[in-house]
Amino acid sequence: MSKRILHISTPKSWRGGEQQLAYLLDELKGKCENFVICTEGSEMEAHCKTKGYKYLAVKKRFSLDPLFASSIKSFSQEMDIQLIHTHDSHAHSLSILAAKLFGNEVPIVVSRRVDFPIEKSWFSHYKYNHPLVKRILCVSKEIENITAEGLKDPSVLRTVYSGIDLNKFSARSGKLRKELGISNDTFLVGNTSALADHKDYFTFVDAAELALKEDPKLIFLIIGKGPKEDEISSYIRVKELDKSIRMVGFRKDIPEILADLDLFMITSKTEGLGTSILDAFACKVPVLATEAGGIPELVENERTGILCEVGDKRELSKQLLRLRSNDELRKELSEGALLKVKDFSKSKTAEQTLAIYSELLS
Repeated sequence: MSKRILHISTPKSWRGGEQQLAYLLDELKGKCENFVICTEGSEMEAHCKTKGYKYLAVKKRFSLDPLFASSIKSFSQEMDIQLIHTHDSHAHSLSILAAKLFGNEVPIVVSRRVDFPIEKSWFSHYKYNHPLVKRILCVSKEIENITAEGLKDPSVLRTVYSGIDLNKFSARSGKLRKELGISNDTFLVGNTSALADHKDYFTFVDAAELALKEDPKLIFLIIGKGPKEDEISSYIRVKELDKSIRMVGFRKDIPEILADLDLFMITSKTEGLGTSILDAFACKVPVLATEAGGIPELVENERTGILCEVGDKRELSKQLLRLRSNDELRKELSEGALLKVKDFSKSKTAEQTLAIYSELLS
Protein backbone atom coordinates (compact mmCIF):
# COMPACT_ATOMS: atom_id res chain seq x y z
CA MET A 1 0.00 0.00 0.00
CA SER A 2 1.42 3.38 -0.99
CA LYS A 3 1.91 6.12 1.57
CA ARG A 4 -1.20 8.31 1.82
CA ILE A 5 -0.19 11.80 2.94
CA LEU A 6 -2.51 14.72 3.68
CA HIS A 7 -0.89 18.15 3.31
CA ILE A 8 -2.65 21.06 5.03
CA SER A 9 -2.06 24.66 3.94
CA THR A 10 -4.28 27.47 5.25
CA PRO A 11 -3.00 30.84 3.88
CA LYS A 12 -4.98 32.49 1.11
CA SER A 13 -1.84 34.11 -0.32
CA TRP A 14 1.21 32.55 -2.03
CA ARG A 15 4.53 32.95 -0.30
CA GLY A 16 7.57 30.82 0.50
CA GLY A 17 5.74 28.10 2.44
CA GLU A 18 3.19 27.60 -0.33
CA GLN A 19 5.95 27.44 -2.96
CA GLN A 20 7.75 24.79 -0.90
CA LEU A 21 4.56 22.70 -0.70
CA ALA A 22 4.07 23.07 -4.47
CA TYR A 23 7.63 21.83 -5.08
CA LEU A 24 7.09 18.94 -2.66
CA LEU A 25 3.85 17.81 -4.34
CA ASP A 26 5.57 17.94 -7.71
CA GLU A 27 8.59 15.93 -6.55
CA LEU A 28 6.55 13.31 -4.66
CA LYS A 29 4.42 12.34 -7.66
CA GLY A 30 4.49 8.57 -8.03
CA LYS A 31 6.35 8.14 -4.72
CA CYS A 32 3.33 8.48 -2.43
CA GLU A 33 -0.34 9.46 -2.71
CA ASN A 34 -0.75 13.12 -1.84
CA PHE A 35 -3.91 14.93 -0.82
CA VAL A 36 -4.30 18.61 0.08
CA ILE A 37 -6.68 20.50 2.35
CA CYS A 38 -6.50 24.25 1.75
CA THR A 39 -8.57 27.36 2.33
CA GLU A 40 -11.46 28.12 0.00
CA GLY A 41 -10.53 30.84 -2.49
CA SER A 42 -6.80 30.50 -1.80
CA GLU A 43 -3.90 30.52 -4.24
CA MET A 44 -3.23 26.92 -3.18
CA GLU A 45 -6.74 25.90 -4.23
CA ALA A 46 -6.14 27.43 -7.67
CA HIS A 47 -2.77 25.64 -7.89
CA CYS A 48 -4.24 22.25 -6.96
CA LYS A 49 -7.05 22.72 -9.47
CA THR A 50 -4.59 23.60 -12.26
CA LYS A 51 -2.28 20.70 -11.43
CA GLY A 52 -5.08 18.16 -10.99
CA TYR A 53 -4.16 17.28 -7.40
CA LYS A 54 -6.68 15.62 -5.10
CA TYR A 55 -7.75 18.38 -2.75
CA LEU A 56 -10.48 19.72 -0.52
CA ALA A 57 -11.02 23.48 -0.19
CA VAL A 58 -12.61 24.46 3.13
CA LYS A 59 -13.95 27.82 4.27
CA LYS A 60 -11.77 29.08 7.13
CA ARG A 61 -13.61 31.58 9.33
CA PHE A 62 -10.91 32.03 11.99
CA SER A 63 -7.65 30.41 13.13
CA LEU A 64 -9.23 27.74 15.36
CA ASP A 65 -12.32 27.04 13.26
CA PRO A 66 -13.89 23.76 14.51
CA LEU A 67 -15.67 23.24 11.17
CA PHE A 68 -12.31 23.27 9.39
CA ALA A 69 -10.94 20.84 12.01
CA SER A 70 -13.98 18.60 11.49
CA SER A 71 -13.24 18.54 7.74
CA ILE A 72 -9.71 17.30 8.50
CA LYS A 73 -11.14 14.40 10.49
CA SER A 74 -13.76 13.41 7.90
CA PHE A 75 -11.37 13.78 4.93
CA SER A 76 -8.68 11.74 6.74
CA GLN A 77 -11.21 8.99 7.35
CA GLU A 78 -12.64 9.08 3.84
CA MET A 79 -9.23 8.98 2.13
CA ASP A 80 -7.63 6.56 4.60
CA ILE A 81 -4.87 9.06 5.37
CA GLN A 82 -1.80 7.63 7.11
CA LEU A 83 0.10 10.84 7.86
CA ILE A 84 -0.76 14.53 8.07
CA HIS A 85 1.86 17.14 7.10
CA THR A 86 1.00 20.67 8.23
CA HIS A 87 2.71 23.51 6.35
CA ASP A 88 1.84 26.55 8.51
CA SER A 89 0.98 27.42 12.10
CA HIS A 90 -2.82 27.48 11.61
CA ALA A 91 -2.70 24.13 9.81
CA HIS A 92 -0.85 22.70 12.82
CA SER A 93 -3.41 24.17 15.26
CA LEU A 94 -6.37 22.85 13.26
CA SER A 95 -4.86 19.36 13.03
CA ILE A 96 -4.47 19.28 16.81
CA LEU A 97 -8.06 20.52 17.14
CA ALA A 98 -9.21 17.71 14.83
CA ALA A 99 -7.54 15.27 17.24
CA LYS A 100 -8.82 16.91 20.44
CA LEU A 101 -12.43 17.61 19.41
CA PHE A 102 -13.13 14.93 16.81
CA GLY A 103 -10.80 12.08 17.75
CA ASN A 104 -8.61 12.15 14.62
CA GLU A 105 -5.70 9.82 15.38
CA VAL A 106 -3.56 10.31 12.28
CA PRO A 107 0.07 11.12 13.21
CA ILE A 108 1.31 14.61 12.34
CA VAL A 109 4.45 16.07 10.76
CA VAL A 110 4.88 19.83 11.29
CA SER A 111 6.91 22.20 9.08
CA ARG A 112 8.36 25.13 11.02
CA ARG A 113 9.85 28.07 9.13
CA VAL A 114 10.02 30.92 11.67
CA ASP A 115 13.04 31.92 13.75
CA PHE A 116 11.42 32.74 17.09
CA PRO A 117 10.75 30.46 20.07
CA ILE A 118 7.51 28.53 20.57
CA GLU A 119 5.07 30.89 22.27
CA LYS A 120 4.57 30.41 26.00
CA SER A 121 0.77 30.20 25.77
CA TRP A 122 -0.94 27.04 26.97
CA PHE A 123 -2.15 26.10 23.50
CA SER A 124 1.22 26.58 21.77
CA HIS A 125 2.90 24.37 24.37
CA TYR A 126 0.11 21.82 23.98
CA LYS A 127 0.16 21.66 20.19
CA TYR A 128 3.95 21.35 19.86
CA ASN A 129 4.18 18.69 22.54
CA HIS A 130 1.10 16.74 21.50
CA PRO A 131 1.79 12.97 21.27
CA LEU A 132 0.50 12.86 17.67
CA VAL A 133 3.26 15.26 16.55
CA LYS A 134 5.89 12.74 15.49
CA ARG A 135 8.30 15.05 13.65
CA ILE A 136 8.91 18.79 13.40
CA LEU A 137 10.77 19.70 10.22
CA CYS A 138 12.79 22.90 10.63
CA VAL A 139 14.05 24.81 7.58
CA SER A 140 17.44 25.50 9.19
CA LYS A 141 19.66 24.37 12.06
CA GLU A 142 19.05 27.71 13.74
CA ILE A 143 15.27 27.11 13.71
CA GLU A 144 15.85 23.62 15.12
CA ASN A 145 17.89 25.05 18.01
CA ILE A 146 15.30 27.75 18.76
CA THR A 147 12.37 25.31 18.58
CA ALA A 148 14.09 22.76 20.87
CA GLU A 149 13.74 25.15 23.82
CA GLY A 150 9.95 24.72 23.90
CA LEU A 151 9.81 20.92 23.55
CA LYS A 152 9.64 18.14 26.11
CA ASP A 153 11.17 15.78 23.56
CA PRO A 154 13.55 17.56 21.13
CA SER A 155 14.27 14.22 19.41
CA VAL A 156 11.23 14.87 17.17
CA LEU A 157 13.16 17.68 15.45
CA ARG A 158 14.80 17.34 12.05
CA THR A 159 16.39 19.94 9.80
CA VAL A 160 15.15 19.74 6.22
CA TYR A 161 16.39 22.71 4.21
CA SER A 162 14.00 24.33 1.76
CA GLY A 163 14.93 23.85 -1.88
CA ILE A 164 14.40 25.56 -5.20
CA ASP A 165 14.07 24.55 -8.84
CA LEU A 166 17.62 25.04 -10.05
CA ASN A 167 16.62 24.69 -13.69
CA LYS A 168 14.02 27.45 -13.92
CA PHE A 169 16.28 30.52 -13.88
CA SER A 170 17.39 32.44 -16.96
CA ALA A 171 20.64 34.29 -17.61
CA ARG A 172 20.45 38.10 -17.72
CA SER A 173 17.87 38.97 -20.37
CA GLY A 174 17.56 42.73 -19.90
CA LYS A 175 13.77 42.31 -19.77
CA LEU A 176 13.31 44.13 -16.46
CA ARG A 177 15.75 46.94 -17.28
CA LYS A 178 14.08 47.52 -20.64
CA GLU A 179 10.63 47.56 -19.08
CA LEU A 180 11.66 50.06 -16.39
CA GLY A 181 13.90 52.16 -18.63
CA ILE A 182 17.08 51.35 -16.71
CA SER A 183 20.33 51.31 -18.69
CA ASN A 184 22.68 48.32 -18.65
CA ASP A 185 25.44 50.33 -16.97
CA THR A 186 23.25 51.34 -14.00
CA PHE A 187 24.10 49.42 -10.82
CA LEU A 188 20.82 47.78 -9.85
CA VAL A 189 20.11 46.56 -6.29
CA GLY A 190 16.94 44.65 -5.47
CA ASN A 191 14.99 42.40 -3.13
CA THR A 192 12.16 40.00 -4.02
CA SER A 193 11.00 39.20 -0.47
CA ALA A 194 7.38 39.70 0.64
CA LEU A 195 6.63 43.15 2.04
CA ALA A 196 6.15 41.83 5.57
CA ASP A 197 7.31 43.25 8.90
CA HIS A 198 10.07 40.69 9.52
CA LYS A 199 11.70 41.48 6.15
CA ASP A 200 12.49 44.98 7.54
CA TYR A 201 12.36 46.95 4.30
CA PHE A 202 12.76 50.13 6.36
CA THR A 203 16.41 49.19 6.93
CA PHE A 204 16.64 48.42 3.20
CA VAL A 205 15.46 51.98 2.46
CA ASP A 206 17.74 53.50 5.12
CA ALA A 207 20.81 51.67 3.74
CA ALA A 208 19.85 52.73 0.21
CA GLU A 209 19.52 56.35 1.34
CA LEU A 210 23.06 56.34 2.78
CA ALA A 211 24.51 54.67 -0.33
CA LEU A 212 22.75 57.16 -2.62
CA LYS A 213 24.51 60.04 -0.87
CA GLU A 214 27.79 58.52 -2.08
CA ASP A 215 26.52 57.34 -5.48
CA PRO A 216 23.28 59.04 -6.63
CA LYS A 217 23.15 56.93 -9.81
CA LEU A 218 22.28 53.73 -7.95
CA ILE A 219 18.78 52.30 -8.50
CA PHE A 220 16.97 50.10 -5.94
CA LEU A 221 14.02 47.84 -6.70
CA ILE A 222 11.52 46.38 -4.22
CA ILE A 223 9.88 43.49 -6.06
CA GLY A 224 6.88 42.02 -4.25
CA LYS A 225 3.74 42.76 -2.30
CA GLY A 226 2.60 42.35 1.30
CA PRO A 227 0.96 43.98 4.32
CA LYS A 228 3.65 46.67 4.71
CA GLU A 229 3.37 47.91 1.12
CA ASP A 230 1.63 51.25 1.83
CA GLU A 231 3.83 51.98 4.82
CA ILE A 232 7.05 51.31 2.88
CA SER A 233 5.83 53.35 -0.10
CA SER A 234 5.03 56.27 2.21
CA TYR A 235 8.44 55.97 3.92
CA ILE A 236 10.18 56.22 0.53
CA ARG A 237 8.09 59.24 -0.50
CA VAL A 238 8.73 61.09 2.78
CA LYS A 239 12.46 60.64 2.19
CA GLU A 240 11.97 61.84 -1.41
CA LEU A 241 13.68 58.73 -2.74
CA ASP A 242 10.93 57.48 -5.06
CA LYS A 243 13.02 58.10 -8.20
CA SER A 244 15.89 55.99 -6.87
CA ILE A 245 13.92 53.34 -4.92
CA ARG A 246 11.16 51.89 -7.05
CA MET A 247 8.38 49.58 -5.91
CA VAL A 248 7.78 47.15 -8.75
CA GLY A 249 4.97 45.09 -7.20
CA PHE A 250 4.42 41.34 -7.39
CA ARG A 251 5.98 39.56 -10.38
CA LYS A 252 5.36 36.04 -11.63
CA ASP A 253 8.46 36.17 -13.85
CA ILE A 254 11.15 36.32 -11.12
CA PRO A 255 13.18 33.51 -12.80
CA GLU A 256 13.39 35.63 -15.97
CA ILE A 257 14.17 39.02 -14.40
CA LEU A 258 16.24 38.28 -11.29
CA ALA A 259 19.54 38.09 -13.18
CA ASP A 260 19.04 41.73 -14.26
CA LEU A 261 20.08 42.75 -10.73
CA ASP A 262 23.72 43.50 -9.95
CA LEU A 263 23.18 42.91 -6.22
CA PHE A 264 20.52 41.23 -4.09
CA MET A 265 20.17 42.95 -0.71
CA ILE A 266 17.99 41.36 1.97
CA THR A 267 17.66 43.12 5.34
CA SER A 268 15.43 40.75 7.36
CA LYS A 269 15.32 41.01 11.15
CA THR A 270 14.05 37.43 11.46
CA GLU A 271 14.23 34.69 8.83
CA GLY A 272 13.70 30.94 8.77
CA LEU A 273 16.10 30.37 5.90
CA GLY A 274 15.48 32.79 3.01
CA THR A 275 14.72 30.95 -0.24
CA SER A 276 14.83 34.24 -2.17
CA ILE A 277 18.58 34.17 -1.41
CA LEU A 278 18.79 30.75 -3.05
CA ASP A 279 17.08 32.21 -6.12
CA ALA A 280 19.75 34.92 -6.26
CA PHE A 281 22.49 32.31 -5.86
CA ALA A 282 21.06 30.33 -8.79
CA CYS A 283 21.02 33.49 -10.96
CA LYS A 284 24.64 34.35 -10.08
CA VAL A 285 23.52 37.59 -8.41
CA PRO A 286 25.81 38.41 -5.44
CA VAL A 287 24.06 38.67 -2.07
CA LEU A 288 24.34 41.21 0.75
CA ALA A 289 22.32 40.07 3.77
CA THR A 290 21.69 40.47 7.47
CA GLU A 291 22.65 37.55 9.72
CA ALA A 292 19.04 36.84 10.78
CA GLY A 293 17.84 33.33 11.62
CA GLY A 294 19.02 30.70 9.16
CA ILE A 295 20.56 33.14 6.65
CA PRO A 296 24.17 32.45 7.79
CA GLU A 297 23.61 28.79 6.86
CA LEU A 298 23.34 30.03 3.27
CA VAL A 299 25.43 33.19 3.22
CA GLU A 300 28.94 32.36 4.38
CA ASN A 301 30.56 35.75 4.90
CA GLU A 302 33.07 36.65 2.17
CA ARG A 303 32.53 33.25 0.50
CA THR A 304 28.95 33.03 -0.76
CA GLY A 305 27.90 36.58 0.10
CA ILE A 306 28.40 39.39 2.59
CA LEU A 307 26.78 39.41 6.04
CA CYS A 308 25.96 42.38 8.26
CA GLU A 309 24.33 42.66 11.66
CA VAL A 310 20.55 42.96 11.74
CA GLY A 311 19.43 46.59 11.45
CA ASP A 312 22.92 47.96 10.72
CA LYS A 313 22.10 50.38 7.89
CA ARG A 314 25.56 51.96 7.92
CA GLU A 315 27.42 48.68 7.48
CA LEU A 316 24.93 47.55 4.82
CA SER A 317 25.53 50.80 2.93
CA LYS A 318 29.31 50.50 3.31
CA GLN A 319 29.33 46.89 2.01
CA LEU A 320 26.96 47.79 -0.81
CA LEU A 321 29.36 50.49 -2.02
CA ARG A 322 32.30 48.12 -1.61
CA LEU A 323 30.54 45.54 -3.80
CA ARG A 324 29.51 48.26 -6.26
CA SER A 325 33.16 49.12 -6.91
CA ASN A 326 34.65 45.62 -6.83
CA ASP A 327 33.73 43.51 -9.88
CA GLU A 328 36.15 40.74 -8.90
CA LEU A 329 34.63 40.33 -5.42
CA ARG A 330 31.11 40.13 -6.87
CA LYS A 331 32.29 37.46 -9.31
CA GLU A 332 33.98 35.42 -6.54
CA LEU A 333 30.91 35.56 -4.31
CA SER A 334 28.61 34.57 -7.19
CA GLU A 335 30.79 31.58 -8.05
CA GLY A 336 30.89 30.45 -4.41
CA ALA A 337 27.13 30.86 -4.13
CA LEU A 338 26.50 28.85 -7.31
CA LEU A 339 28.39 25.90 -5.80
CA LYS A 340 26.51 26.27 -2.51
CA VAL A 341 23.03 26.34 -4.06
CA LYS A 342 23.47 22.88 -5.59
CA ASP A 343 22.84 21.47 -2.09
CA PHE A 344 19.45 23.21 -1.95
CA SER A 345 17.46 21.63 -4.76
CA LYS A 346 13.74 20.88 -4.47
CA SER A 347 14.48 17.23 -5.26
CA LYS A 348 16.83 16.98 -2.27
CA THR A 349 14.20 18.56 0.03
CA ALA A 350 11.59 16.08 -1.20
CA GLU A 351 13.98 13.14 -0.84
CA GLN A 352 14.69 14.01 2.81
CA THR A 353 10.99 14.60 3.53
CA LEU A 354 10.00 11.29 1.95
CA ALA A 355 12.62 9.50 4.06
CA ILE A 356 10.96 10.92 7.19
CA TYR A 357 7.51 9.77 5.98
CA SER A 358 8.95 6.28 5.35
CA GLU A 359 10.60 6.20 8.78
CA LEU A 360 7.29 7.05 10.49
CA LEU A 361 5.18 4.63 8.42
CA SER A 362 7.53 1.64 8.43
